[in-house]
Amino acid sequence: MENDVRKDEVQILIVDDDDAIRDVLLHGIRHIGIDCYAAESGLAALEILQRHEIDIVVSDINMPGMNGLELTQQIKAQYDCDVMIMTGFVGTFTYEEIIGRGASDFIQKPIRIPEFIARIKRIIAERDTRDERNQALTEIQRNLGKFKRAMDGIVQAMSLTVEFRDPYTAGHQERVAQLACAIAAHMGLPQDRINGLRMAAIIHDLGKITIPAEILCKPGKLLPLEYELIKNHVQAGYDILKKIEFPWPLADIIYQHHERLDGSGYPNGVEGEQIHLEARIIAVSDVFETIASHRPYRPSLGINSAVEEIRANMGRLYDPVVAEACLHVVEEEGFSFGKRKSPAKPPTHSVKAL
Repeated sequence: MENDVRKDEVQILIVDDDDAIRDVLLHGIRHIGIDCYAAESGLAALEILQRHEIDIVVSDINMPGMNGLELTQQIKAQYDCDVMIMTGFVGTFTYEEIIGRGASDFIQKPIRIPEFIARIKRIIAERDTRDERNQALTEIQRNLGKFKRAMDGIVQAMSLTVEFRDPYTAGHQERVAQLACAIAAHMGLPQDRINGLRMAAIIHDLGKITIPAEILCKPGKLLPLEYELIKNHVQAGYDILKKIEFPWPLADIIYQHHERLDGSGYPNGVEGEQIHLEARIIAVSDVFETIASHRPYRPSLGINSAVEEIRANMGRLYDPVVAEACLHVVEEEGFSFGKRKSPAKPPTHSVKAL
């Protein structure tokens, strides 16, 4: 019976202004090999707690100066201790009040030592279970962190794969992601949703890896058939990602990022709220970045041109709330695109950005 107690690790503090009760409880606990301290008041107990790592405090309620419930509140606010309350005045304090103040257990005086020891052992077992659960949760969080870093790495690798095929627009997806996240933050989206948006934005052109290089790198205007092939990159991106169980609907967001509010976009001409909000945010960010950034076949048209495009077509092509947020972060907050090195040397022909 005694061997199931962690004698070498547990430390208990008895708090009671009655010397006889303290001595009886100390003797009972030390008899089973558990380290134990004693205090005659709440203030004395707090001094001991400052000097020793106490696991369980057993405290009377009615004591001069600071009663047991007040002591319990201070203990729970400062220390990782369980508290057992003992009292002979059962009618004065309800069980709900005692537990509500943070106590783990309640025992009535006069105390029977066998029952007292059994309850101490139960609290120790619960502490062990709680510690094991906390360790398990810590390990789960550590593994989730590893999974997230791995997922981020995979998404970054996908993004780089697109840039190796289309190096003249290197950094485009990253810049779109920067603006999309700034817009989403201004709109008040929760951080987890912004994380998903960033992942979708950073690989929104993933499907371009299926397009022949001679079309991607063709200088000048594309033929109608070539343009149709380029438009197919949203379907290709969806097909690549649709069977991967991300925490967010990345495949659907990427599939819709060229849809427009009035139904004039592609691939399905859906409109309004039929388009994922994240896709509507990427649509605005994509257009803004394309106009504002330099391209091999033309210099940058400038921030002003990008602003004019968004303002002129908000409510028709672009979600008005998203467009307003975009204009705010650019004009009021001074948003600017960060710089990143190209992953590869550009080819000899210019790339037509879409």
